[in-house]
Amino acid sequence: MKKVLALFLVCMLMLTACSSGSSQKSSGEGKNTKEITVWAWDPNFNIKAMNIAKEVYSKVDPKLKIKVVEMAQDDIVQKLNTTLSSGTTKGLPNIVLIEDYRSQGFLKSYPDMFQDLTGSYKTDDFASYKIAANTLDGKNYGVPFDTGVTGLYVRTDYLQKAGYSVNDLQNMDWDKYIEIGKKIKEATGKQMLTQDPKDLGLIRMMIQSSGSWYVKSDGQTPDIVDNAALKEAFQTYKKIINADIVKPTSDWSQFVAGFNSGSVASVPTGNWITPSIKAESSQSGKWAVVPFPKLSGTANSVNASNLGGSSWYVLNVPGKEKAADFLAKTFGSNVDFYQTLVKEIGAIGTYKPAADSEAYKASDDFFGGQNIISDFASWTEKIPQVNYGLHTYEIEDILAAAMQDYLKGKALDKVLQDAQKQAEEQIK
Repeated sequence: MKKVLALFLVCMLMLTACSSGSSQKSSGEGKNTKEITVWAWDPNFNIKAMNIAKEVYSKVDPKLKIKVVEMAQDDIVQKLNTTLSSGTTKGLPNIVLIEDYRSQGFLKSYPDMFQDLTGSYKTDDFASYKIAANTLDGKNYGVPFDTGVTGLYVRTDYLQKAGYSVNDLQNMDWDKYIEIGKKIKEATGKQMLTQDPKDLGLIRMMIQSSGSWYVKSDGQTPDIVDNAALKEAFQTYKKIINADIVKPTSDWSQFVAGFNSGSVASVPTGNWITPSIKAESSQSGKWAVVPFPKLSGTANSVNASNLGGSSWYVLNVPGKEKAADFLAKTFGSNVDFYQTLVKEIGAIGTYKPAADSEAYKASDDFFGGQNIISDFASWTEKIPQVNYGLHTYEIEDILAAAMQDYLKGKALDKVLQDAQKQAEEQIK
C-alpha cells in the first residue's frame, strides 16, 4: 500500500511539473510569437486598412506574420459570443474589429477576455467620443479606427436650380432642410433623400447631435419616454416623410443606387459613404458636403454627429503583447499611416495629429475642390460624447416598430410610453 501511495505521489508531482512547464512555455510563446490573427469585415475598407497596417509594421518587425481573416460582422459577433461564453479561448484571434455600438456589451459581458491597453497609446490624441466607447471602469481596451462622423452630401446642381447655394446650407436645422427639400423637388422633380423604414440610422444621428442616446448615461437604463431629443427626432422624421421628399429603399444596393442614379439631392450619413458617392464618376464636380443638420427645438443640438465606426480590440490570448504593440505603432500613433488610409481608401480616423497632415488638407475635385477630409476632421471634434451602452440594436428594433405605429397615427406620447415599457421588460 505504501508503495502504491508513493508511486501515486510521484506521478502527481510529475504531472504538476509538466503542467507548470507547459504554462510557462505558453506564456513565453505569447511574448515571442511569430504570428497573430485578425478578424474583420469589409474587404474594401477594414480589411484593406489592416493590410496597409501590416505593411507599415513590417518595418518594425519583419518576422511577424499577420493573418487577416475576412468574416461578416454578424458572424464575428456570433463567434465571439459563442466562444467567450463557453469560457474557452480556442480558435479566437489576437485582434478583432468591433463596432462601437457593440463594444460596451462585450467588455461588460466578458471583462477578463480583453487585454487592457491603457497606456499603450495616448488616448488624448483621439476624439473623446471615440475613446468613451472603448473604456470601461477607467481602463482602455480598444484602439480607435474609423470615425463615423456625419455630413450632409448635396448635389450642387440641384441646389442651384432651386435657387440655393452651398452657403445656404451651412449650420442649418432640420426644418430648413425640409424647406429646401420641397423647393428642390418643385424645381427638379428629385427627392431629397432615400430612407429604409426599417433603418433608424437617421434617428441615431439626430439624437447624438444632442448628446442623447437610447439609454441613460449608465449605459443600461432605457431612456425613451422622457427623452426630449428622441421625441423631437421622431417628430422630425415624420415631418420629412409627410413632406413627400423621400425615396423609399429596402436594402444597401437601393440606397447606393438612389444617389448614383441622380434620383436624390442629398445623403445625410457617415463619411464612409464617400467612396460609394465617388463611384459614379460622371457626377464629379456636382457634389459638396456641408455640416449635418441639427434638431430645431433642442437647445444643445449641434451640427455634428456620428453613424457607425469601429475599433480594434486585443483578446487575452497568447500573443497579446505583440498584438498590442502592432496596434499601438500603427492605428495608435502613426500620422503617415493615417495619411495613407485617407489616400488609399478614404478612411478618416479620429487621431487628432493626423488632421494637420497634407493628405487631410488636400482638395477633392469630385467635390468641387472642397477639402472634405479637413472638414470631416473638424466636425469630428464637435461630436457629442454619449454612452452607447449594451442594447443599441435591441432597443432600435423596438423603436423601428414604434415609428411605424407613429406614422400610422398613434399618439407619440403613447408610442414612446409603450416602447419604454417594452424595453424595460426586454432588458433586465
